[in-house]
Parts: sequence; C-alpha cells; structure tokens
Amino acid sequence: MSKSASLLFACISVLFMFATAIMISHNGWLALLFFLLTMGVIGYGFVYKARQRRRKDG
Repeated sequence: MSKSASLLFACISVLFMFATAIMISHNGWLALLFFLLTMGVIGYGFVYKARQRRRKDG
C-alpha cells in the first residue's frame, strides 16, 4: 500500500474515532453509527492492502 493511501485511511479512521468519542456524550445512536463507520474504514483498509499485495505478487 502506498504511503499516501495509508495516511488517508489513518486520518479518516482517526476522524471517525474522534466523532465517536464526541457522540458518546451526545447521542448513543450516532456514536454507534460512527463506531461502525470507523470499523468499516479500518477493515476496508486491510482489504485494500491485501488486494494491492495480491496484485503486486501475482
């Protein structure tokens, strides 16, 4: 995975984590939504990395 893609996934994940932390004190449902978005972005980052590695190797 390129450094710019890694930085993008990391920054988006951190922003969603901040949003989750803020929403915990305001609205539980929005906190849950941001938590799921955070996990989705992190998970997609791993998938993207695996696809890039597979394309590079194969």
